[in-house]
Amino acid sequence: MPDGRLNMSKTIYVVDGARSPFLKAQKGPGIFAASDLATQAGRALLLRQPFEPSDLDEVILGCAAPSPDETNIGRMVALRLGCGKKVPGWTVMRNCASGMQAIDSAIANIQCGRSELVMAGGVDALSRAPLLYSDAMVRWFAGMMSMRTAGQKLQHFLKLRPAALLTPVIGLMKGLTDPVVGMLMGQTAENLAWRFGIDRQQMDEFAVRSHQRALASRQAGYLGEIVPVVDGQGNVYAEDDGVRTDASMAGMAKLKPFFDKKYGNITAANSSQITDGAAWVLLASEEAVQKWGLKPIGKIVDSQWSGLEPEQMGLGPVHATTPILQRNGMTLADVDYWELNEAFAAQVLGCQAAWKDDAYCREQLGLRCAFGSIAEDRLNVDGGAVSIGHPVGASGARIVLHLLHVLRRNQAKRGIATICIGGGLGGAMLLESMN
Repeated sequence: MPDGRLNMSKTIYVVDGARSPFLKAQKGPGIFAASDLATQAGRALLLRQPFEPSDLDEVILGCAAPSPDETNIGRMVALRLGCGKKVPGWTVMRNCASGMQAIDSAIANIQCGRSELVMAGGVDALSRAPLLYSDAMVRWFAGMMSMRTAGQKLQHFLKLRPAALLTPVIGLMKGLTDPVVGMLMGQTAENLAWRFGIDRQQMDEFAVRSHQRALASRQAGYLGEIVPVVDGQGNVYAEDDGVRTDASMAGMAKLKPFFDKKYGNITAANSSQITDGAAWVLLASEEAVQKWGLKPIGKIVDSQWSGLEPEQMGLGPVHATTPILQRNGMTLADVDYWELNEAFAAQVLGCQAAWKDDAYCREQLGLRCAFGSIAEDRLNVDGGAVSIGHPVGASGARIVLHLLHVLRRNQAKRGIATICIGGGLGGAMLLESMN
């Protein structure tokens, strides 16, 4: 059986990258459509390059929940960026890892010689997820359309039961529910908490630390990859707006469990935020680097996709990262820095627990014993999705880009960006800095 790796016969360079601020969903649709966020972040990135947008070989954009008027959002954004009609723009979807899938798709095309210079990233505007009619209401509308006379229509109208038929279906909740096992993503995280004995205090402590680290990184000027976005009234949005300056254990304790109200411990505060945002990276071959005189910030050495039980989806990073480390002769301790996407505090803690568990490593990973653990001061050092948000399509690209910035500022060499994926998948990439 293939081991899931890509034959890296060519060096894949990350030349540059940028992302929008991550804007927390408030009441109602957000100010920016997904295509607006991707276009503004992408335009800022391209303006500082020595080549024209039309010199790109392709634009690949991950998006898990595009709006109906943003069909093939990758092509739509490529045209808005001025890439011209001849540059292919296309869209990929691998749920939470759509942005990472866009990068991996670019890698594959560079490896096979189809492309040399690719802009890849991800975007989602989750605040704009639609409210839907129920199937029963749709059938009622269909019945009304089939009525011929005014009398028939009146009789059909009198059959309308607003309480039963007009209750909206929340599209985001449907999208965050696994269709195979019928569980919300938060419920799968509760599974991990129960399996490894992760309690509420541990989750809340993790969440507070995420906010504290995100705030500290902002104050230290460590988020240079963020480019401001501007709305139609000229208002500027320059920072992730979900980071709480007042995050505390006392504040966390006030929230009630959301996904399992009777027995659970996962709340809105120790989960990732529903957010709008976009992230991009520019990928290039050796030939493109030389042709344009580019100065890469890093390179992608290896990538891996893995599958596991959908109800345990939060452990995807464990299953995707372990094979990468094994074939590169590395242990967890050999990785300088990590970006493990914070879908839920319990999910990140669950990954740590799984790697430290002898039985799990033997039975699920085929190892002889526990694999080890990630040092806390090397994991998500600038916070993560619990504090800044998780625009599903963008997060996979964000963690790759930010990890390269972390490696560079710390004069470190190697890092792992990894993410859990709804449906029972995990994705991971091994990166090296160009320090």
